[in-house]
Amino acid sequence: MDFNLRLLAATEHDAAAPGVLVLANDADALAASLEGVTRIDLHFPGFADGRAFSQAVILRRRLGFQGDIRATGDVLIDQVQQMSRTGFSSAELRADQSLDKARAQLQRFPDFYQGDAHQARPRFART
Repeated sequence: MDFNLRLLAATEHDAAAPGVLVLANDADALAASLEGVTRIDLHFPGFADGRAFSQAVILRRRLGFQGDIRATGDVLIDQVQQMSRTGFSSAELRADQSLDKARAQLQRFPDFYQGDAHQARPRFART
């Protein structure tokens, strides 16, 4: 699966699509039934609430979910780089956020020293 973060305007989001699981940010991701699920929507109720980052890592690394993990809610361009690294594959930006600036933010760093949800090995351990 391609894990490049796909950015969406707020008007592009369809929460009622078939195969979508909406997981509350205080829900235990390990307890979620993923049978038949193609997309999981994780909600950011506020900029400072990062519980959805942890849920995304659990879904990707511990449960092996390969479908779309989408960030919804109070999603700012400041968060897109971390969303990409923690396992999100799409993000619905808050209405006042610029898609162009968010895309530029994703291009800011071509690689990272630490491992992440997609590349568990740190940079020094890769050849």
